[in-house]
This record gives sequence, structure tokens and C-alpha cells, in this order.
Amino acid sequence: MNDLTEIFRMLLLFLNKVIFVYFIGICVFYLVIFLLSYGRLRREKGLHGIEPYKRMKSSSFTPPLSIIVPAYNEEAGVIGTILSLITGSGKLDYPQFEVIVVNDGSKDRTLEKVIERFQMVPVKNKVHLKRNGIETRPIIEMYQSEVYPHLILIDKENGGKADALNAGINLSQYPYFASIDGDTVLEPDSFLKIMKPIVEHADDEILAAGGNVLIANGSTVVKGRVQETKLSRKPLVVMQSIEYMRAFLMGRIGLSRGNMLLVISGAFGVFRTQRVIQAGGYKVDTVGEDMELVVRLHRMNLEQKWGAKIEYVADPICYTEAPESMKFLYRQRTRWHRGLFESLWTHRRMMFNRKYGLIGMAAMPFYFFVEFLGPFVEFFGYLTLIIDLMMDRVFIQYALMLFALMVVYGSFLSMGAVLFEEWRLGKYPKISELNRLLFFALSEAFWYRPMLTLWRVRAMMTLLFGRAQGWGEMQRKGVSD
Repeated sequence: MNDLTEIFRMLLLFLNKVIFVYFIGICVFYLVIFLLSYGRLRREKGLHGIEPYKRMKSSSFTPPLSIIVPAYNEEAGVIGTILSLITGSGKLDYPQFEVIVVNDGSKDRTLEKVIERFQMVPVKNKVHLKRNGIETRPIIEMYQSEVYPHLILIDKENGGKADALNAGINLSQYPYFASIDGDTVLEPDSFLKIMKPIVEHADDEILAAGGNVLIANGSTVVKGRVQETKLSRKPLVVMQSIEYMRAFLMGRIGLSRGNMLLVISGAFGVFRTQRVIQAGGYKVDTVGEDMELVVRLHRMNLEQKWGAKIEYVADPICYTEAPESMKFLYRQRTRWHRGLFESLWTHRRMMFNRKYGLIGMAAMPFYFFVEFLGPFVEFFGYLTLIIDLMMDRVFIQYALMLFALMVVYGSFLSMGAVLFEEWRLGKYPKISELNRLLFFALSEAFWYRPMLTLWRVRAMMTLLFGRAQGWGEMQRKGVSD
């Protein structure tokens, strides 16, 4: 028995050291990413309001844009999203574009509300529905607005978000298309800003560009335009706001510097239409279609030597509705984690493959060992922390060091992201709201991060046991009046 106890103690001590080194490595990595992001944003701070964006509006080099809005049971928010694009003071500030709303077999009144609000009438000539040849679920009807001729509505059988996007791509007539969620609200100049690297670097092909996404819950949104940015009163939403700040400002800016960005949010991204068609469109048998497409474009770019880039642009901002209940947040995060694994597994031959440069040697390993396996290691960190506190003083020393690293990893980096975002954009002018953000950022390691870790570990277990999971139902309350 004494021998078994000693073996257990030695095993636990080894596990403590491995987890400790793992967290040190992650903290150092994120610190480097933080500094890289700060350097870039410091150079670009204040540029969002200057003349180059205004010149883009009249430039002949600014390509026209197809904006695809997939909608499934989005009656609460889809009208506000469309209004933010085509009407009133919030109208999209872009020289030439079309809006393609794809109703993916909604069970609510999404279709009826869009038809009624925008005076949509059936289109007799439907020869362009498969212009680009991507196979999709059958199209039921196609509509065009009598008031806004550049607004098109496709009604199709349910096939999932990826299938809806493919239907929109088939109808797209412009060289770039944007995908935005049905609950998204854009700032008027968002597309001028996200298209800026595409226009400025005409000699360097840009395959895709992603923009900054903020949480709309709590803000005042009228007719698709954010009138006042306010912080939600719900702790769960506040934590998601902080999480978005850290993910977009720290992670994606840093990774995009080396053309290593593997994720462009489905809420707001722009893609080169012809390259996506060459790639076969979105993959329909995965819940992580956004990331899978970006990884596939990277792979084809390197294999076929296109010499293209994928960019992240911090200036353009869109607002999205975040889940306000544990139930729907759990569904979202487990789905995201499953989608991450499916994307990595589909393109696993790129991992540690020198043929794929930094994508294969750095980006893919980062997303696998940190983003995918990280929750598993973190779960064992919490478990060993509890066991350590029940053991003698030797283990308590490791427990305290491990706890300190978890706080740094889970809270202080989030606090840095909050200060970073406020320094850059000043979206929360009230000191009370900034204080609330900092307080919740500091509390992250004590409740929010352990909760997400447990959910993501559970998602890993469903993967191991082969349990299928689709997009599932998501509750939408709507953010626009």
C-alpha cells in the first residue's frame, strides 16, 4: 500500500510539473501575441476616421460586393440586419453591392416578415440560381424587393448554414462576397474598412478578410443602427463581451501577421468568390464550416502556389447577439469545439508538414494543442489543484503556483484585452461600465473559465463516443427596435 501511495504521489508530482510548464508556455505565447497586436494597433490607432476610407468610396479599384445573409429562425433579428445594410441613416456606406438573404427552411416567420417588410415579389427568371454550380438543397422560390432592387431573397429547403451560404454564392454576381449572420448589425462603414487591404494590395491577392465582432446585447439599436453602446446587465453576456475582445484583438491580429489565421467569424467575413467556388464552396457535413473553409483555402493556396493572403482587419465592427442563458451558451460552445476538431481532422495531413510552411508547422499545432487540447489539460489542472490541496505541504506549493498561472491565463490577459479595446475604440465612456468589465475580467478564472472548460471537455467526450451534433436551435430575442 505504501508503494502504491508513493507511486501515486510521484505521478501526481509529475502531472503537476507538466501542467505547470504547459501553462507557462501558453502564457508566454499569449504575451507575445499581445505585444504583436499592440504594436500593430498602435500604428493604426486613429486611422479609421481619416480620408483613405472616404476615397475608397469613389475609387474605381473598390470591387463590388455580394452580401449573403443566411437565416434560420431569425425573425427576431433579421429585419434589423437587413435595415443596417440598405436603409436610413444606418445604410451601408459602400459604392456597389447586392444583398442576398437565404431563408434556410425557417420554422418561424422569418420568410413572411422579410417579404412583408421589404415588399418582395417572386422572380420569374431563375436561370441564375445555379450560376456558380455548387450543389445545394432544392430552391423553393426566389424573390426581389420592389423597393430595393439590389435586395434578393432565396427560400430553400433546410440544409444548414453552409448549404444556405452555398445557395447565396451560386447567385452572387460580384468578385467578393461577405457572409454575415442573420442577427448581425453593422456600422455603416464596416465594408469600406474590411475591403481596405483588398483595395490597397491589388497586386497581392487577398483570399479572405475578417472583421471585429462585438456583443450587441444591452446596447440601444434602432432600425439596424447602434445608437448607444452599453454593457449588458447580465454577467454571462459581460463575460462573452470580454472573451470576444480577447479573441479578436489578441489572437487573430497576432496570427494574421504571419498569414496564419485559420478562423474568420461567420458573423462577419469577406471572401474572394472565384476561389471559394474553386474550393467547392462551404463543406455541409461539419458544424465548423467557417474555419474549415479558411483552412481549405490556405491548403489550396500553398499547394497551387496562388501566393495569396488571409487578413484580419481590426477596424470594421459588427455587432452580434450573444446567448443570454446557460443552455444556449452551452450549445454554442460545444458546437464550436466540435467544429474546431472537425476542421483540424479533415486537414490533419497539414499538421507538422513543412510543405505548408507556418500553417503546418505553427498554426495547425497551435489550434490543436492549445485551442483543442487546452481544455483537457486545464481540466486536469483544476483536478490536480483540488487533490494537491488535500495532500501535504509539498503539493500545496505546486497548487499555489498552478493557481497563480490559471489566474494570469484566465483573468489578467482578459483585463489587458479590455483596456486594449477601450484605449483603441472608447466604446464604453462610462467609468462604471469599464469598472464592471475589469471586475468580471478578474473574476473569469474563478467561475466562467472553469465552466467553459467543463463544457469543452464534455464536447471532446461526445467526439470520442461518436455522438452526432448539428447546429441545434438557438434562441434569438433580437437587438434592434
